[in-house]
Amino acid sequence: MRIPTTVEVAAVLDAAEPWFGNYIRVCAFAGLRLAEAIALQLPDVEFMRRSIGVHRQLQHVSGELLVTPPKHGSERDVFAADELLTDLARHVSDIGVTGDKHWLFAGLAAPTRSAVNSRWVKTIVAAGVRPFTLRDLRHFYASGLIAAGCDVVTVQRALGHSSASITLSTYSHLWPDAGDRTRAAAAGLIRAVSADSSRTERPESGAEVRI
Repeated sequence: MRIPTTVEVAAVLDAAEPWFGNYIRVCAFAGLRLAEAIALQLPDVEFMRRSIGVHRQLQHVSGELLVTPPKHGSERDVFAADELLTDLARHVSDIGVTGDKHWLFAGLAAPTRSAVNSRWVKTIVAAGVRPFTLRDLRHFYASGLIAAGCDVVTVQRALGHSSASITLSTYSHLWPDAGDRTRAAAAGLIRAVSADSSRTERPESGAEVRI
């Protein structure tokens, strides 16, 4: 696992073609798997509910492109950031959708894993960053959720893991341990007391102090 930095993700987005940049955004900011992201259709993006529905994936099997259900337990609604929804709305307006299924990305390039990876490698080279994979964007998303304080069940559901144990086995090292939480709690107490100390009236000199 390699979790890219925000600087690296920004550089890749700047280097990507507009449509491919939006595909990358769905992976980085909604945590979709590669086959799930390429299979998105316009009705899956529910702008009013501010969510993205993951209902299918595109798989290239024996030279044939197949639409299949997501991995077991992976069908889900991802709560989407307003900024991502704005980018997708601009994508629909400026780039458009394809076919009677209103594919967001599948109609813009051969939606095979090798074709997408080839385009990804070219984008990485153009960005001039230390290489990482498209799948690492999913780890980037998960790390962001964990850093923001999301619990394991929330992260599990967002990623579409079939069980919380899978999420924990993959990302347990990113959650703060008991020592980290204790230090953070104590630091919070110190900051609160420090902030209040300037507003507290001190007892007059010679006043009785009880213990």
